[in-house]
This record gives sequence, C-alpha cells and structure tokens, in this order.
Amino acid sequence: MTRVLVTGGAGFIGSHVADALLADGHEVVVLDREAGHAPDGVETIRGDVRDPDVVARALAGVEAVSHQAAKVGLGVDLLDVADYASENDVGTAILLRELARRRFAGRLVLASSMVVYGEGRYACTRHGLVPAPPRAVEDLAAGRFEPCCPRCGEPLAPQPVPEDAASDPRNVYAATKLHQEHLAAVFGRELGVPVTALRYHNVYGPRMPRDTPYAGVAALFADAFAAGRAPRVFEDGGQLRDFVHVRDVARANVLALTRPEPAPGAYNVASGTPRTVVQLAAALHAAVAPDGPAPQVTGEFRLGDVRHVFASPTLAAATLGFRAQEEFADGIAEFAAVRA
Repeated sequence: MTRVLVTGGAGFIGSHVADALLADGHEVVVLDREAGHAPDGVETIRGDVRDPDVVARALAGVEAVSHQAAKVGLGVDLLDVADYASENDVGTAILLRELARRRFAGRLVLASSMVVYGEGRYACTRHGLVPAPPRAVEDLAAGRFEPCCPRCGEPLAPQPVPEDAASDPRNVYAATKLHQEHLAAVFGRELGVPVTALRYHNVYGPRMPRDTPYAGVAALFADAFAAGRAPRVFEDGGQLRDFVHVRDVARANVLALTRPEPAPGAYNVASGTPRTVVQLAAALHAAVAPDGPAPQVTGEFRLGDVRHVFASPTLAAATLGFRAQEEFADGIAEFAAVRA
C-alpha cells in the first residue's frame, strides 16, 4: 500500500483518481479548496495548492503524488490570463518546491492535456506531414475551417498525434499546461524523480462541473439539452476530438503511479477513436432530450480553438499498459442519466 496525495482530489477527474486508488488498496490524501466529490475514507485537507503551509501538511508521509489541481477550459477571454498562470503555473511551482524541500523520491504524475499540441498532426497528399499554421480570421469568417498546406494550399488530412509531436499551445490554458510539464520535467531531472505527464484528451463522465464556462464541451451540451435549449455547435461541427471516459483517465493514473517500473515522459490518454463534435452533440441529444431542440450548428468560431486534434494511444498501451475500456455509447448513456 502506498500513501498518495491527489491534489484537486475533490474535483471532477481528481475524485475519480482518488476512487481508483482506494479501490487498488492505497491510502489517499486529498488536497482541494472545495469539499466537492472527495470520496469517503480519505484524509481530506481543505486548502489551496498555492499555500506552502497547506501543501507541506498534505505531503506528510506521502510516497507518490497525482497532481490534478488546475484551472481548466478555454476560459472567457484574455482577462483570465493571470488566474490561469497563478493557479496552474504558480500552484505547480509551489508543489514542486515543497517536494524538493523534502527530497521527495517517489513518483509524480501530472495531469497534462492534449491542448499542448495546438493543432493536431496533418498530412498533405503532395508534401507529406506538414505543420498546420494558425487559421486566418478571414478564412474562419468565410466558413473555411479546414487547415491548408502551407506549401501548396491544398486541404490537409488530420492524423493521430503521437507524443513526440511538436508542442504549439494556441490559448492561455494550453500555454500553462505546457509550462506545468516543463516545470515538472526540470524538477524530475534535478531530483531524479520519475515524472509522468498524462495528456488527457476530451474527458467526460459523472461529476463534470455544471453551469460554468470552464466546463468541457460534453457538460455544456448536456446541460443545454437538460434545460430545453439547443446547444450551440461552433464552426460546422466537424472538428475531430477524442472523447475519453473519466474512469479510463483514472485508471491511467493508477497505472502510472503503481506499475513495477516508473514510466517518465508524456503519454496520450485517449480512447483511440476520434469523433466529431457534432457526433457528440447528436449522441447527447438522443440520450438526454430526444424530444427537445436539436443541436444548432452556428458557424461561429473562437480564435483559441483548433480544428482537429486526436491521439495515437500506442505509446501509452505499450509502456503503461493503458487501453481505454469504457464504451462510448455506454458512457454517454450514463453521463446523460446523471445530468438529466
């Protein structure tokens, strides 16, 4: 049995990580600002990961850390930038400093995100793999949403993104998640601590937050349907994403924390099956409110959004032994039941 600290352990993903660790026989300490969904049977410390005294108390006797605490989502506008930097970058830095002060020698798992990639991987029929430049405002406004080859201008075909793809954060949240990875990697090199960064793709499932612009797209759609509103689908709804169930994400954390040998580095945590945003909206419509208004594809766009990003799950399967187990249809039905 290992004593594990889960920061953000009363939140959406963190509480499922805590549940999975308990089920695996470990002693769990939760650090969170909110009471939230902290499971029974764990030591819960209420406080902010940016408070060194609170972090020091939470780390007492800890042998491994799952760092889930973060400000998530695209946010509202650039006025959120200081909040993201404070909660994600400064919070991680303080946690790492307190770990360094204790000469921590266990394992650290960091909740990262697929947003560090920016646009996903693309191939041109003439030029092979090419980087997709940021989409021009005039193209988006005209409804031209697909990235084009920077060399010949032809439309690009999206490909699964491997972990060695170049990082290219396109919004504030993405920039802070990449900085968290960099800070944790420096910490790991300096102290010889194995650091595993799990790059979550679009996580959905029970306990997603409600009524907040920082929630994931699945929560925003489901809540709109439950309220009798048609959710607004940006662009043409053809954006490809990988929707992975939160219990699969929790299992990936347990594997990274407990496998016989540590697995430092970054790993995609994904289902391996990309779906369009409008497919997600249609599945939720059928499950939550089939007699209610259908999703509204608006053509609207946000400059911080990317067109396609979905993962290659190969490395996580080969190294961590992680393969998603939750079926999409079953997961959506369960999610719909708890949101209705």
